Amino acid sequence: MSEAGGGRGCGCRVPQRASWSPVAATAALCLVLATSVCTAGAAPMSREEKQKLGNQVLEMFDHAYGNYMEHAYPADELMPLTCRGRVRGQEPSRGDVDDALGKFSLTLIDSLDTLVVLNKTKEFEDAVRKVLRDVNLDNDVVVSVFETNIRVLGGLLGGHSLAIMLKEKGEYMQWYNDELLQMAKQLGYKLLPAFNTTSGLPYPRINLKFGIRKPEARTGTETDTCTACAGTLILEFAALSRFTGATIFEEYARKALDFLWEKRQRSSNLVGVTINIHTGDWVRKDSGVGAGIDSYYEYLLKAYVLLGDDSFLERFNTHYDAIMRYISQPPLLLDVHIHKPMLNARTWMDALLAFFPGLQVLKGDIRPAIETHEMLYQVIKKHNFLPEAFTTDFRVHWAQHPLRPEFAESTYFLYKATGDPYYLEVGKTLIENLNKYARVPCGFAAMKDVRTGSHEDRMDSFFLAEMFKYLYLLFADKEDIIFDIEDYIFTTEAHLLPLWLSTTNRSISKKNTTSEYTELDDSNFDWTCPNTQILFPNDPLYAQSIREPLKNVVDKSCPRGIIRVREESLRSGAQPPLRARDFMATNPEHLEILKKMGVSLIHLKDGRVQLVQHAIQAASSIDAEDGLRFMQEMIELSSQQQKEQQLPPRAVQIISHPFFGRVVLTAGPAQFGLDLSKHKETRGFVASSKPYNGCSELTNPEAVMGKIALIQRGQCMFAEKARNIQNAGAIGGIVIDDNEGSSSDTAPLFQMAGDGKDTDDIKIPMLFLFSKEGSIILDAIREHEEVEVLLSDKARDRDPEVENEDQPSSENDSQNQSAEQMLSLPQTVDLVDQETPEKPPESDSESPSPADTEEAASVAPSEQVPSSTESHETASLDGECADLDNQLQEQSETEEDSSPNASCGTKAQPIDSILADWNEDIEAFEMMEKDEL
Repeated sequence: MSEAGGGRGCGCRVPQRASWSPVAATAALCLVLATSVCTAGAAPMSREEKQKLGNQVLEMFDHAYGNYMEHAYPADELMPLTCRGRVRGQEPSRGDVDDALGKFSLTLIDSLDTLVVLNKTKEFEDAVRKVLRDVNLDNDVVVSVFETNIRVLGGLLGGHSLAIMLKEKGEYMQWYNDELLQMAKQLGYKLLPAFNTTSGLPYPRINLKFGIRKPEARTGTETDTCTACAGTLILEFAALSRFTGATIFEEYARKALDFLWEKRQRSSNLVGVTINIHTGDWVRKDSGVGAGIDSYYEYLLKAYVLLGDDSFLERFNTHYDAIMRYISQPPLLLDVHIHKPMLNARTWMDALLAFFPGLQVLKGDIRPAIETHEMLYQVIKKHNFLPEAFTTDFRVHWAQHPLRPEFAESTYFLYKATGDPYYLEVGKTLIENLNKYARVPCGFAAMKDVRTGSHEDRMDSFFLAEMFKYLYLLFADKEDIIFDIEDYIFTTEAHLLPLWLSTTNRSISKKNTTSEYTELDDSNFDWTCPNTQILFPNDPLYAQSIREPLKNVVDKSCPRGIIRVREESLRSGAQPPLRARDFMATNPEHLEILKKMGVSLIHLKDGRVQLVQHAIQAASSIDAEDGLRFMQEMIELSSQQQKEQQLPPRAVQIISHPFFGRVVLTAGPAQFGLDLSKHKETRGFVASSKPYNGCSELTNPEAVMGKIALIQRGQCMFAEKARNIQNAGAIGGIVIDDNEGSSSDTAPLFQMAGDGKDTDDIKIPMLFLFSKEGSIILDAIREHEEVEVLLSDKARDRDPEVENEDQPSSENDSQNQSAEQMLSLPQTVDLVDQETPEKPPESDSESPSPADTEEAASVAPSEQVPSSTESHETASLDGECADLDNQLQEQSETEEDSSPNASCGTKAQPIDSILADWNEDIEAFEMMEKDEL
């Protein structure tokens, strides 16, 4: 999927029939040729084992779908940790992610054709009846046009396609009379007002009841949309037109694609990530194959396959040539600038690009597909799942994993193209990891952090629409499926559209608007319908020979970047008159020295202190050098503090019945007590302390003796709580936030600080849980009395065979304030001229609350930094809370990755040369920042 939600599907194979479009059939036959050859890179998997794995996929789907129907329906999605439905407006907003929810039973509609693929025809018939009876498409809710198209419109069309197929077979759906198609047509007309722009590009959001720009609509003021959002409509809209005869849908989708094509950057033939829907100007000028662009490329090729219009193929080939020329750096796929395609726009990759090997299979370009897929698989083997983003040296950049299906999709299509049983083993690994790490009593939970194994209370609809479909098809033989899958093409959400649509209601006048091509590699076009000699040389171990050099690519990368080299060169120079470790923001002498060195100190409204250096404001060139070294020392000091003080998130894992280790809660560490990363985990039953705040001697020592004590945050220092429960005989402690409704989903974790005294006397481990996570344990105690947990640095393996039961929980809404002191973690230390991390495509981030008791220094956001004509830096020490999640954990990694081509052993440079280099880099990065959101 693109940005917020769904997924993608790669094309299908088409048997030749005289009635079909020769062009579309020829394109789709590429995979028929590909699948005729099998490599021998791995031992064949027996029919029995494939059946066993296929049955395991069926059981997993039943677990996910059954829990949705039992605990969530008719809500849009299941919240698997709290065993309830996610209803728009009744849960805390997650920002853009919630735009997929329209109070239209999203998961049920998205799962319709999956039921048929998995041979659950009776359940499919029941599901269709529920959709017709319960689903309302006229809700007063603002939804994403993109998500509603691929998930809901696509789901209704996929359901209709298979409903009429089953009706023709004569056993099921005999009562069906195109009801799903009529719902799809109703929804299509509700989406059409979004296209009321001068460009023909749709608004990104629309109100299902009131449309666009009405006062009641609460939308229609947006100016930008992503390329994929506007370019991923043609399959569903054209299918709707072909099914119904109403040509308006296909016309609108074609107009949007035509406009995007005309606005491509002509010299590079690349498109940007976001575009102004009124002017056609590119807002974000970086280009890749991941979030924001991905399915635009996919739909160009698949529109050619489904509709038989060769202009779509010509456009795709033009873009593909540019992708392989600039973005592809095997096995990596790195974003570049559309105007300067030789300049990388970032040093990390997002998980959505995992669809691209599958698209390359449809294209017929197998070698790079194998290379990129293998690289991704190595990352998965390191982290169990594909992180939402990872760096060029394969470290975690964004730690979430919302159970995305794109890698499973590419695995399926590579297996179909090569016949290599290696990909069956890859699929087996995916099944094992899902059951071991993501399965919970009420379904499958997204991973909050792949490093710790902690969960997030979400199970997106695309998980059922795509993941189980591709995994089942991977292990299924032709006779295991009740219809011919080769008669259909997969949409980006893996919904099935019949290929016979290519010759149905073809009233759209076609004209080739493709023009002004650059000179392309002719062999690139030959690959469109490859022969087996091109794809597979005579060596039967061809695929294995491509994979073999990449087996250790994740473990052999060099992480050192140009900023690390700069730090080393600066450390070799003379020491400045004021050391960063001695600096005090309240010392007038220190402030005077900073002024002399060109370093300004600014007190921010939130209590933080910002340091900014302007080299030209220094008293002399020597003072400027001193200021530069001081700022570098401050950054180095902060980095050292990160390593010494900033522990990664910890995990609280409920291991007693009925959870059996399947519920993992993200916990914040403490600066004192037993370090769980260096010692064995602590295991024990939990008990609430009395008094619950733990601020005085416990009155129930017998209850917490030998157990892990639960205490509430507030009224005294964390260290004091730890001493009191330790004196009562507790073997560990969990502090639960007193801010009701707080959650690690929406608030940054922080590290519990000491009390300014020697804390060596505290020997037990201490962890912190926000209110939502803490309530899960408290509710479990109320229902099951005896609750055993595991405190560890990361979740331990669980037995996937153990029978699971439902898990209760509660969530609070109000917020209070507390008086604990929290350690200031200098996570935001940054250089102005290094890349600024962006938000993940599917997550909202909130800033930590300002410090209550401690003074700190702060990094200025890029827009607060002076002009690039001055040599300047910023350094900081954050306030009260420090985010140990996702991006903040990766600060030092970002510094190391600022230049992927940096040597690992560069010698020190003179300070004047460094200053000159930095000025150039600052200008370059500020230019890059203008291209970012």
